[in-house]
Amino acid sequence: MVMNERPIPDAARRDQNSMELLRVWIAEARLHCSMKIGMYHEKMNIPEEKAWGVILADLTRHVAAALESAYAGNREKSIRAIRECYLEELNRPTSDTEGEFVGRG
Repeated sequence: MVMNERPIPDAARRDQNSMELLRVWIAEARLHCSMKIGMYHEKMNIPEEKAWGVILADLTRHVAAALESAYAGNREKSIRAIRECYLEELNRPTSDTEGEFVGRG
């Protein structure tokens, strides 16, 4: 089966200590994720919630930068729109979160 996977960043290929933290798919009309949970808590004594908050904030800035590049958008407007939608979705989910946690890595 051929999957539509995103390319691995060059920096991740160059750095022998790089690690994948998150993969996200749309499959069977639903969102599916594979996550590396526990690394911050177990190896660095940092609460996972704090670490993932930073990761999600950084990811938001990356998405806004990509939107700016692809569509000549405004990065700050995109960040505000993403934040608003994010908080709305947390408060009133449009779908259930189902699935299982498979291993730590």
